[in-house]
Amino acid sequence: VQLQASGGGLVQAGGSLRLSCVASGSMFSINSMGWYRQAPGKQRELVASITSDSVSTYADSVKGRFTVSRDNPTVDLHMNNLKPEDTAVYYCNAKIKERQWDRLYDYWGQGTQVTVSS
Repeated sequence: VQLQASGGGLVQAGGSLRLSCVASGSMFSINSMGWYRQAPGKQRELVASITSDSVSTYADSVKGRFTVSRDNPTVDLHMNNLKPEDTAVYYCNAKIKERQWDRLYDYWGQGTQVTVSS
């Protein structure tokens, strides 16, 4: 199983970006999918996640500005009203069962840079 992320880039404060991530390979089921970010010198943090029942969770810092959506095997992150503090490397994540009797495994995309200029 592989996760391939796309999107990101450089945008001015107040602008918008969309990140997209697609899972490929042999999979029995996908549980939650989501996005994390890591800024220089900081720990990786959850930005948003969405369950297989479409229940979404957001970090307080992005509520009302970011929207996570999924259409298996893809998860998107729509980012509006971006702020300089949103600058980070963004990683997609998926919890996947490759076979019916497996436990869930964490899979990560390669990371994509988002830079917001003031």
